[in-house]
Order: sequence, then C-alpha cells, then structure tokens
Amino acid sequence: MSLPTLWFVLIAVLFVGYLFLEGFDYGVGMLLPFVGKTDQERRAILATMGPVWDANQVWLITAGGALFAAFPNWYATLFSGFYLGLALLLGGLIVRGVGLEFRSKDRRPEWRNRWDALIVIGSAIPPIVWGLAMGNVLHGVPIDQHMNYVGTFFTLLNPYALVGAIAAVLLFLLHGALYLDLKAPEELSLRAHQTAYRVGMWATVSYFLFVALSYFYANFAHKLGVDPGPIPLLAGLSMIAVRFLLPGRRRGWAFVAGGLTIVLSTASVFLALFPRVMISSLNPHWSLTIYNAASNLYSLRVMTVVAVTVLPIVLAYQAWTYWVFRKRVSLKDTFHY
Repeated sequence: MSLPTLWFVLIAVLFVGYLFLEGFDYGVGMLLPFVGKTDQERRAILATMGPVWDANQVWLITAGGALFAAFPNWYATLFSGFYLGLALLLGGLIVRGVGLEFRSKDRRPEWRNRWDALIVIGSAIPPIVWGLAMGNVLHGVPIDQHMNYVGTFFTLLNPYALVGAIAAVLLFLLHGALYLDLKAPEELSLRAHQTAYRVGMWATVSYFLFVALSYFYANFAHKLGVDPGPIPLLAGLSMIAVRFLLPGRRRGWAFVAGGLTIVLSTASVFLALFPRVMISSLNPHWSLTIYNAASNLYSLRVMTVVAVTVLPIVLAYQAWTYWVFRKRVSLKDTFHY
C-alpha cells in the first residue's frame, strides 16, 4: 500500500470515528428539551455525554490536522470552497460547548432555558453542515484546473445535498435517542426509546432516499455499479435492522445497528471517491486525487511514524474513559451540567 493510500485510509478512519462518537452527542443535544422535561432530567441527559463529548471532538481536530499535513491541496480546496459552512460548523461547536459549561452556572429557569436552546442549535448545525458537505463531495463541485473552488455558497445548496443534510440530522437524532435508551436514567429511557421509534421511520426514509438519489446525482452507478459492494449493502441492512430491533427493546443491538449504519455509510463515501478526494463538476481531469493532492513522501513517512507511535495511546485512553463511565446515569446523581 502506498503512503498516499495509507493516509487516505487513516483519514477515513478518523472521520468514521468522529461521526460515530460525536454523532450521538449531536443527537443527545438536539433531543435535550424533548426527552428532558424538567431541569433535573435535562441535567441527567447532558451527564450521559458529559465525560466524553470533548474527547469525541478530538477526532475532528485530528482529522483536520491529518488532512492538512497529508493532503494540503485537498485541505486548501475543501476549506476555501466550504468556508462559510465550516465557519457555521465551528460556530455551532463553540455555542454548544459554551452552553454545556454555562447552563448550570445560574439557577434561574430563563437562563438555563436559553442555554438549552443554544445547545440544541449548536448540536443541529454540525449534522446539517456534514450532510451538505458529503452530498456535494459525492455530487462534485466546480473546481478549475488550478484546484481552486470557483462556485459560491449557494452552489452547495443543491437538492441532492439538502436531502443529505436532512438524512444526516435524522440519522444523528436516531443515534442520540438510541444512546439515551442505553445511558439515560430508567425514567427517561422509555421516553428516549419512543423517540427513537418515531424518528427512526423518518430517518430510514430519508436515508434510502439519499441512497436512491446517489445513483442519479453521484458516481455510484458508473463506478460501483448497481451492486455497490458489501460495505454499502451492510450499511443499508443495518439501517433496516434498527427498525426490527426497536419494538423488542433490544437496546444494545439497536445502538450497534445504528452505529454501524453511520460507520459503514461514511466508509462507503470514501470508497466511492477513491482515488479521488474531491470531484470537479467542470472537468473530471481537474478532480483532486490522493496523488495530486498529497504531501511529499518524506512528510508522509514522518507522519506515519508519529501516527503509529501516538495513535494507540490515544485510543487506549479513550477506551478507558468509556469503560470508567459505562454505567447508566441516575436522577439521584449530582450533576455538573
């Protein structure tokens, strides 16, 4: 395996980890005022992700850093073309983080309700941005022969990408509800389960609508064929499995199936692109690939040594964190949030 290919795979793994882990954080944040009716219930809901949400964001920071170092041309074109969307993403993450830390600094209901609303907004913006981004990356964007994005922000708001944004929001809502079914107090678990069942129907419809539109607006049909391969098929089967597992309250298996949908769907996006990283809608020959967007081999070698040394430590620490905070939250606990 060549070093550009290796780093393409590693970046795909980082985005898979980020969307899986932060996906349920976003879902929990969006569901905060709907599953939690009292202040104590909302504090308990936030406590389910309190010990891990900031560590989950490290996956995005690491993915961005790896993208910059391994594929600087990809980073430059992506961040310049999607600049406004990424600025909204950053704003949403800041608002959500501040809300999580500030909401319980004052006991006044109006103070806490205001921050709760901002947590919902800050949690909803990232799925919208990522849905739009994935839709446009698969559809192709106007990139000229100098690897410059020559469209506008409104170029990104095409129907296919908007369906992708809706599907992403609903999928993360489902992911968050399934997580709360596992981690929230028993008093809230049933409410989260019912929310997952209601949201799950719309998430399934929007998910498969996006997949169907991909055969017309993306490159699946001529690159992967009618049969897209085992990974995309397993992603679809996992989405269907959630609907069958929810009625029996198989909480763990439903969460695993929903998580697999996110993991395998993200992997499918990278598989559909390879060896390209950004498709030019103006001329296929102007597309960015892992070869014309990559850093020099010396830089990739140094990065590989660092990744092999540091990444296992980071993974071990995060696994330890989840193990320590694995128990279900209780309404009788004392909460920081």
